[in-house]
Amino acid sequence: MQANSNLSTPAQSPSSSQAKRAAWGSFAGAVVDWYDFLLYGITAALVFNHQFFPAISPAMGTLVAFATFGVGFLFRPLGGIVFGHFGDRLGHKKMLIITVWLMGISTAGIGLLPSFDTLGWWAPVLLVTLRAIQGFAVGGEWGGAALLAVEHAPQHRKAFYSSGVQMGYGVGLLLATGSVSLISALTNESQFASWGWRLPFLLSIVLVAVTLWLRNGIDESPVVASTEKKPRLPVIEALTRHPSAFFLIIGLRLCELLTMYIVTTFALNYSTQNLGLPRELFLSIGLIVGAVSCLTIPCFAWLADRFGRRRIYVTGAIIGAVSAWPFFLALEQGATLPIILFSLLLANLAHDMVVCVQQPMFTEMFGPSYRYSGAGVGYQVASVIGGGFTPFVAAGLVTLTHGSWHGVALYLTLGCLLSVFTVCFVKKAPRSAA
Repeated sequence: MQANSNLSTPAQSPSSSQAKRAAWGSFAGAVVDWYDFLLYGITAALVFNHQFFPAISPAMGTLVAFATFGVGFLFRPLGGIVFGHFGDRLGHKKMLIITVWLMGISTAGIGLLPSFDTLGWWAPVLLVTLRAIQGFAVGGEWGGAALLAVEHAPQHRKAFYSSGVQMGYGVGLLLATGSVSLISALTNESQFASWGWRLPFLLSIVLVAVTLWLRNGIDESPVVASTEKKPRLPVIEALTRHPSAFFLIIGLRLCELLTMYIVTTFALNYSTQNLGLPRELFLSIGLIVGAVSCLTIPCFAWLADRFGRRRIYVTGAIIGAVSAWPFFLALEQGATLPIILFSLLLANLAHDMVVCVQQPMFTEMFGPSYRYSGAGVGYQVASVIGGGFTPFVAAGLVTLTHGSWHGVALYLTLGCLLSVFTVCFVKKAPRSAA
């Protein structure tokens, strides 16, 4: 059980214009981070095994490519610790400028990185290094962006105003999948594999410039400004005062992470390599999921502010649990419309209903002086456990079962049910915060 903390100081309530700019700034940063982060996963599923790991078998190349996808998640807790520490000590805004710069530089670097044929084994080494920098930057982004939006938001609209942090995922997915789909349509197989896949990575430079412009105009969080006593080691303070919060966040994020990464990353590879379905199908599904989430996430967040976060969360997690097996049955049959339907149920109902309440729910678990560290590190540790290696684990389960999807479906179902179980242990927020 976690004590809830007031998320704003009435004496220093931010203006309406600052609240809106903070919401937009958090949203834009989330778009940059998720565009860059998800673009890697999409490209890894399509070309990285050939571009950077051609010296091993195709099956092992796919596993290794997905393993490098997971490397980014391993560095996310470190980013959460470092940026959380300095964010709690020096202010949230400064750290959020740095995270955007790091993400933009590392992503553009991947787009310019020579392949294995040119650099030999240095190519995958540098790829993993840049992926680690991506993960480090994302690790510091979520906690700061969520707090920036939540702490500037009106008291009864915290889920709605901070929903842009999660809506950025959908827009990032939309842009990442859309850019890959466009380049795929305009190039042949050889051109796409040689240089076409690099162009979406270079587009990140434009997104970074827009985000920096937005964030430079945001005032520091009113809670940071009103907090006089700052702990020397905020993450230790969070761990000692609220140790169970970290386990709760892990359980609460399982449904979100498994539903999205299985639909948008693992299924893209599984459907093309094991079932012979066209890659354009899941690239198109990624576009649909991203577009629909721009409506579903803020709408579900508005409902959560009005009717309670737990109701929305539990409904989404249950939808995820009951949709897992029908999704894979539809894949096995190659039935396009059912595949699209259950993809939307998993990614736009289950996933979106769960993520829309996470910003206020997670930040309320920690005190104001160590909230960036607590919420940020908890969020990123959960990303490693529940998300980073989901495509790798899923691909491993398929390999172990000689091409069967049943183990992956069970993995997804149990993850969603565990999230339902976990939310029962989260202390209900007071009505003023709910």
